[in-house]
Amino acid sequence: MPEPLHIAFLLFPDVTQLDLTGPAQVLSRLGNVTLDLVAKTRDPVRTDALFDLLPTATFAEVPRTDILCVPGGFGTVAAMEDAETLAWLRQVAAGATWVTSVCTGSLLLGAAGLLKGYRAGCHWGSREQLAWFGAEPVAERVVFDRNRATGGGVTAGIDFALALTAAIRGEDHAKFVQLSLEYDPAPPFDSGSPDRAEAETVARYRAMVEKFAPGRAEKVKGIAERLGF
Repeated sequence: MPEPLHIAFLLFPDVTQLDLTGPAQVLSRLGNVTLDLVAKTRDPVRTDALFDLLPTATFAEVPRTDILCVPGGFGTVAAMEDAETLAWLRQVAAGATWVTSVCTGSLLLGAAGLLKGYRAGCHWGSREQLAWFGAEPVAERVVFDRNRATGGGVTAGIDFALALTAAIRGEDHAKFVQLSLEYDPAPPFDSGSPDRAEAETVARYRAMVEKFAPGRAEKVKGIAERLGF
């Protein structure tokens, strides 16, 4: 029987649900795990996919964990401005074996002061903002630096979780999990990176971000400055 592990995913309003549910599906198969979705209260939390996720625990109920994972989404800016959220992240990270994130969740880790001096990944559209929190932005799908493991945008969370599975339980187990999930991606379009997507598609994405999160980059920079980075 493998050693028991507790995994805590931060849950906050307007989270990108696949940032959370993709890695959760993979990491739930580590074997001998307990997995919690942790929020400020146990009230349902609305995701950016327009359905709710139900927290399994509150901050007060999870003072420590073995693996901390922070997803991203349009709700990250509000979460970065929430002192209670940042305090919980700092508390749990202090005793965690692994401190991890997916997508813009790394900005939340950064705001909590948990990536200063670390290499880290993020969604390509926000990656350079990591530097405002003292982190080194890395244009890779999965980034490991000591006990920090960070994934790129959204779907990279599955790759990140498989890589973390290999680090914890070994490559053979990670391959078994990959096969069990039939994770064999063959996307219908070669448009998953700004380096390969058409310029019009990249511009459309940036316009969408500005519409739903106007001035997000400026807000993140302001948060970093207020937090003393």
